[in-house]
Amino acid sequence: MPAKGKHRRPKSNSITRGFVAAGTGGAAIALPLLGATGAHAAAPAAPQQAVTAAVSAVEAAPAAAAPQKTAPRTYTVVAGDYLSKIAKNKNVKGGWQKLYKDNRQVIGEDPSLILPGMKLTLGAKSSAAPAKAAPAERKADDSRSESRASRSAAKAEAPAQAAPKTSGSGFTAPVDAGVTTPYRASGSSWSSGYHTGVDFSASSGTTVKAVGPGTVVSAGWSGAYGNEVVIQHTDGTYSQYAHLSSLSVSSGQSVSGGQQIGLSGSTGNSTGPHLHFEIRTSPNYGSDIDPLAYLRQHGVSI
Repeated sequence: MPAKGKHRRPKSNSITRGFVAAGTGGAAIALPLLGATGAHAAAPAAPQQAVTAAVSAVEAAPAAAAPQKTAPRTYTVVAGDYLSKIAKNKNVKGGWQKLYKDNRQVIGEDPSLILPGMKLTLGAKSSAAPAKAAPAERKADDSRSESRASRSAAKAEAPAQAAPKTSGSGFTAPVDAGVTTPYRASGSSWSSGYHTGVDFSASSGTTVKAVGPGTVVSAGWSGAYGNEVVIQHTDGTYSQYAHLSSLSVSSGQSVSGGQQIGLSGSTGNSTGPHLHFEIRTSPNYGSDIDPLAYLRQHGVSI
């Protein structure tokens, strides 16, 4: 007969502690988990803190950066610059005309006058305020630039000869004076890179005449050109007379070749009394042609 013995019931193991990782979106948090090793033990639900932490981790993920608009290029004018030079060097589509159109608020009414320190926008409309250059400083800078161009032109030119009076064709020189600065003389004060007309050495008060018959299309103040007269001739070309001290005609008036239209002077941006004269294919700046060649074609010996 077997000996009597006590049957021991196995004790439940102590409650053990473990850890489980809960994560969302790449963020993981180690959470304490209470568990029982018995067959009938159930895992408790994850603490509320895990859910909150996981959501916070997702919200903290960096958002995709919004695409930024590329800022337009700018250029600061330096001594010796002119618009055509800048447009060429910086590959501005549309040339100096586009550069001037985009920066007209900065440059002002005359594209031939740009000053060191001006900030120009390249290839886009400028939103800058107009330049606040002091008139005296601007005029002094322009005077130096024009003086350099005049001196350079004087070296290349033969001594000035007085212009003759009316020819048999009805055309004449605008003044009885010699040429000082020729057509297409180079200089930094001209946006096109060259002188768009010719300058006659006319002292203040010299009679200025219409070079041929036509109709006055404008007569009055024109910014850097000072007092000017523009005449449309019967062949469709236009003549311009600038820096006048006084005007003798008005817009819409018909004139004949040799008729007085004003007196020479030094109004506008000018270094001294002279007549700036142009021949154009339109009334606007930038449509210039050789003025002396035009007069010679019409029988004027000059």
